[in-house]
Amino acid sequence: MASKIKKIASFVSLLLLTFFVFQTSAFAVSPVVKQSNSGICHSQQSSWYERTKNYAAFGSLEECLAAGGRRLPKGTTLEPSSGSAALNKSVGISKYKRSKFGSSWTTKNCRDTRARLLVEMSTLPVRFATNKGCLVTSGRWISPWTGDVLNAGDIDIDHVVALSWAWHHGAATWTRNKRVKFANDPVNLVAVEASLNRSKSDQGPDQWLPPAGQCGYVARFYRIVKLYKLEPRPAENDWIRTFLSDCRG
Repeated sequence: MASKIKKIASFVSLLLLTFFVFQTSAFAVSPVVKQSNSGICHSQQSSWYERTKNYAAFGSLEECLAAGGRRLPKGTTLEPSSGSAALNKSVGISKYKRSKFGSSWTTKNCRDTRARLLVEMSTLPVRFATNKGCLVTSGRWISPWTGDVLNAGDIDIDHVVALSWAWHHGAATWTRNKRVKFANDPVNLVAVEASLNRSKSDQGPDQWLPPAGQCGYVARFYRIVKLYKLEPRPAENDWIRTFLSDCRG
């Protein structure tokens, strides 16, 4: 009888051990936080969490950031803890501000950067709100991202290399004058659908591409990065070079 009880106890112990190993393995392949190849920390709150397939796994946002991860995706917050303040300071979280690149568009002869770009890119003569010729109200623009015809009210002026992306890749060390120049440089500006501009937000090409003209978009992005000597992460740089190689192939 004692022998049977001992065998049953051993069997139960083996089952419990197997269950524990299985649960531990299952947990290990379900990371709490994913650091993408571009270095962004995605918790399960992130809309990009499921779409991020190539990543390094971390147990928390703080661990991801401390390991060199950068800026949290929109809608994701870092839970307060005893070390959060020091961590935020060390990795530069929340330091980017649009005002670092100038408070708004620069203005010359009453036309701001947006108006000057709309005048330059319109395929028809533009009309202005007044005879002073400051505010553009109508014209005809072709979106480089979709090929659609746009009206003035449909348009956002997009930074091909987003200001926030630039900030996290070298622009934080620039002088204010250089940042203002970058924010208003026509080389880095394009008139596109407002909805697409907001969909892109501050993402690099490894995380967002337009519906059309993708090769041209990535090539332009990379030219601007090199022109301003910005510093993509190695994984971002490899992604861009591979993508452009495929475009040429």
